[in-house]
Amino acid sequence: MASSIVINDTTLRDGEQTAGVAFSATEKLAIATALEQAGIAELEVGVPAMGAEERDVIQSLCSTLQHAQTMGWCRMLPQDIANCQGLGLDWVDLSIPASDQQRQSKLGVSEATLLSRIESQVDAALSLGLQVCIGMEDASRASISSLLRIAEASQRAGASRIRYADTLGILDPFACYEQITALVQGGDIQVEMHAHNDLGLATANSLAAIRAGAYSVNTTVTGLGERAGNAPLEEVVAALALTPVADGRCAPATDLTQLPAICALVEQASGRHLSAQKSIVGQRVFTHESGIHVAGLLKDPNNYQAFNPELVGREHQMVLGKHSGVHAIQSIYKQLGIELNRQQCQQLRHCLRGWAEQHKRCPTEGEMRQFHQQLLTSGTSAAA
Repeated sequence: MASSIVINDTTLRDGEQTAGVAFSATEKLAIATALEQAGIAELEVGVPAMGAEERDVIQSLCSTLQHAQTMGWCRMLPQDIANCQGLGLDWVDLSIPASDQQRQSKLGVSEATLLSRIESQVDAALSLGLQVCIGMEDASRASISSLLRIAEASQRAGASRIRYADTLGILDPFACYEQITALVQGGDIQVEMHAHNDLGLATANSLAAIRAGAYSVNTTVTGLGERAGNAPLEEVVAALALTPVADGRCAPATDLTQLPAICALVEQASGRHLSAQKSIVGQRVFTHESGIHVAGLLKDPNNYQAFNPELVGREHQMVLGKHSGVHAIQSIYKQLGIELNRQQCQQLRHCLRGWAEQHKRCPTEGEMRQFHQQLLTSGTSAAA
């Protein structure tokens, strides 16, 4: 088991498989470089079988990166593996369907036939100087006995890792813990978790897999990926840094302050805009309006913060709106250089309630000054 949990980020492979997302070579290089600089240990950088242009980009990425290990994704086919030659990759993931559903419907082969192919294809990849991961697609719909047979065959053939792919995102953390525990205890091979987010549980399942002893987990920046996406990098690494990790293992040495910039880079390159309430990096996740919360924060930030936002390069912001109390109004106006008495705060609170219901947003600094000016000149609600 690794002393430090390994993040294998697949933004440039599975993330780009998001419907409608396509990164340019320049964007891929920028994303890969930013991830490496933030301390991400492994990057899955593409699919060599896609063609010569894709292979050129992969080769460029491999030659540029200084520290991060690189991985290519392949079907377990001779021609796919041959396409990895000379690209500078460190790893290859050889993907096979693990469930009866996918084996029969996609390939029309038995488990025995698939197992018999592992040795020769792993050997072909090893002969190219690649470390091998066997990707068990649709593992969450396979029997644990079948997965253990794949793991045993993979280890015997010389593969270093197996990847448990919850391809349809149907696992819950409890089942995930049981499945990964069985695989970790059933052999002497690295186990990697690949979680999809169809039920909104990708981050939870990734953490459960780590608790069960998984060597590594796959992530994508902002949770890009097929359908509902993959486990978001920013959520997984922040959770690992801020919550206990089992068995004395260390959280990955990630520079959390770089997460907002990395997510902004991927947001722009993907064209997929983030919700203002996206955990960790959303524009509004450290913004407070409620009078009770703001009053508590003014007394002690620990009253209403799960963690210091500065850890991820953010900061608290207090805004005014329908739910603002007198203390919040007085404090925020004081930051604007305006001293208010309690009666003025009450008048502005009435103004804010009506204004917020009408405009569906928080007022800007200029609008707040305008409210105050109208209060002074008319003595009536600035919402009039």
